[in-house]
Amino acid sequence: MFEREMIETERGMFEIFKKGNGKPLVFTHLYSEFNTLGNTMSHMLAEHYTVHIINLRGAGGSDEATGAYTYSMDDAIHDMEAVRKALKIDLWTFSGHSTGGFLTLKYAVMYPESLDKIIAGGLCASYRYMHHPDSIYCPENPNNPRMKEIFSKLRNPGTAREERIKLSKEWMMMSLHEEASYYKVIDKKESGRTLMDKLDFFTSELKNYDVREQLKSTPVKAFIYCGRHDAQCPHVFSEEAADLMPNASLTTFEYSNHNPDVEEEEKFEAFLKSTVKPSGKEI
Repeated sequence: MFEREMIETERGMFEIFKKGNGKPLVFTHLYSEFNTLGNTMSHMLAEHYTVHIINLRGAGGSDEATGAYTYSMDDAIHDMEAVRKALKIDLWTFSGHSTGGFLTLKYAVMYPESLDKIIAGGLCASYRYMHHPDSIYCPENPNNPRMKEIFSKLRNPGTAREERIKLSKEWMMMSLHEEASYYKVIDKKESGRTLMDKLDFFTSELKNYDVREQLKSTPVKAFIYCGRHDAQCPHVFSEEAADLMPNASLTTFEYSNHNPDVEEEEKFEAFLKSTVKPSGKEI
């Protein structure tokens, strides 16, 4: 379990959850809400780092959006910087997956001086994944029509619980390489509830997301990872981000879709361990 704290910053109050030993690390996702259960990846990270999960603006006990502070990616980065300063942390590692990974890339170009390194995957450095036929978010992808239908039914408050369970499984299976991994996922007690209003805001600003040029000059050390069969943000986009960054490496999980922390758990644990020396010092 993680320990809950409320942190007052120059940009408002934020709810964080802390666990682990080692150098400080921040972990979050753009439109998810966490609690003391954490999630699979954050628990793995806590074996090597002192993990601070941040509920971003509008999630959990953190402040809501205001006229001055929105749910945008830029404001999320500024908010995390405010939390870092309030915690009196000089440098920290930022780890994120999927849109959490998008945020790590943004942080690396906006505040490189605040980062030890980033550990990020299942990501893209621009909006282009939405137009790649291997992504379920692309209209040309064969799963795209059914995905939209599932989302529509899940948004409908009249959809029965039994049907919701079936729909959620079908949706999840689109992002898993093998069906056996589904049962690993549902057996885990973890947080990370999707907040639809924040997801909708992300969708509205996605067309303006592109950090490819800025990544070419960031000095931040980056450990990028991706499943070979990632159906949300195809592998080619993690490869692109790693190629753009001067101090990046790419680890590929050959038997994973979007969730290598579950689908190749032992290899993923070894990957996270490789980001630190046995002494806890950086590589």
